[in-house]
Amino acid sequence: MSVDKAAKGLIKAGKVDDGILNMIEMAFRAYDPCHGCATHTLPGQTPVLVQIFNNQGVLLQEIRRD
Repeated sequence: MSVDKAAKGLIKAGKVDDGILNMIEMAFRAYDPCHGCATHTLPGQTPVLVQIFNNQGVLLQEIRRD
């Protein structure tokens, strides 16, 4: 629920950048400290998939960080 709330509060007009992804990651790092530490290991990024849907459930944008 925290990730959902963070994403809905931060993503405006379907625009997502690395700064927004980092802030959304903070929402789940609070619950999983092991994952929080893992995000700071080499190569330095955690794989993330963000999918943005409209209110009809149609996928508008997909952003991957592998």
